[in-house]
Amino acid sequence: MADTTTESTRPTRYHLATELVYIDGDAVNDNYNAASVPIYQTATFKQENADGSGGEYDYTRSGNPTRTAVEAHMAKIMKAQRAFVVSTGMTALDVILRLVKSGQEIIAGDDLYGGTNRLLTYVSQFNGVKVHNVDTTSVAKVEARLDPIKTRIVLIESPTNPLIKIADIRAIAAKMHATCPNALLVVDNTMMSPYLQNTLDLGADIEYHSGTKYLSGHHDLMAGVIGCKEAHVSEQVYYVINASGSGLGPFDCWLLLRGVKTLGIRMEKQQSNAVLIAAFLEAQGFKVHYPGLKSNPQYELHKSMSSGPGAVLSFETGDVAMSERIVESTRLWGISVSFGCVNSIISMPCKMSHASIPAEVRKQRRLPEDLIRLCVGIEHPDDLINDLTSALTKAGVEVKSVEASSS
Repeated sequence: MADTTTESTRPTRYHLATELVYIDGDAVNDNYNAASVPIYQTATFKQENADGSGGEYDYTRSGNPTRTAVEAHMAKIMKAQRAFVVSTGMTALDVILRLVKSGQEIIAGDDLYGGTNRLLTYVSQFNGVKVHNVDTTSVAKVEARLDPIKTRIVLIESPTNPLIKIADIRAIAAKMHATCPNALLVVDNTMMSPYLQNTLDLGADIEYHSGTKYLSGHHDLMAGVIGCKEAHVSEQVYYVINASGSGLGPFDCWLLLRGVKTLGIRMEKQQSNAVLIAAFLEAQGFKVHYPGLKSNPQYELHKSMSSGPGAVLSFETGDVAMSERIVESTRLWGISVSFGCVNSIISMPCKMSHASIPAEVRKQRRLPEDLIRLCVGIEHPDDLINDLTSALTKAGVEVKSVEASSS
């Protein structure tokens, strides 16, 4: 039956914290009105006619009711024309990069997740695609690489991983669209999540996420999410997903949908913890990279685009050996790659998540070998700060007392 409800009679859009929890009733056709979206754990669907017609779904590679539900939910949250869920965050980027043809060019940041750098290196070596790595905090440097004919994608992170640098998404979008009408601005918004930043509203054409991080929140799932602003881009993305068979499986779709419901409360707690920890580390004299500190030169720019600074920060000690001792002396902070989990994580990017970037390239891009990245969880902030205090002390740092939290 056609939807005859007019726009004027639709209910007012809820606050985002509510939208995260509320699943639209028409997102999945369930005859039993289950309170939780059912898991359609099936590869194929029976058809009514000999020619294979008569059913909305035929093969889960092409579509599945559980996947439809989570994609509709993500499209709503991301304010996308259409959203897609795939097997990992890197799969999401791989799908997007298949929109680039041989002879075309990509402009990407010079401070990127190691896996992103690895995939861009692959397409530049084997797909005939030129990749320019530039400092995306400078709109002028991005603009200098724009080519009206060759530029196909401008790929940015904001904040970047792991130096937490901020790109002016609005300004880059305006320059790119004016100069390169056929180019796409693609933003990896994983670090902020849709709860804190909506890049499609800021001018991006595609926003993508590693659903493994904040969207899931528990590191028990691998997933990728792609949100498209325009229908013609959505159609191209769906064609690649269907052709390659990279769509997310039904059970993982259900896990992702469950995780997204608690994104708001998790992010609020993780972010408030991160603000306290960043202030603590700055008080110790470390160089802290975090847009929630007013001392950060990009504080106002980030604030103009996002509703919060997030829960990932990094800091420099000035000594690789000291950084290693700090990391290995923590107890609550798990040594691990990734971020966005309810548990706090500590790592040295140059030895872990970004180790695949050659040392000479890391040096060229000014990625400090002593850098420590903290991905803050939902634990009590006093316990996290006390654990860091103990680790710093064991590493030989004379810790200055900082007023404890009252939470």
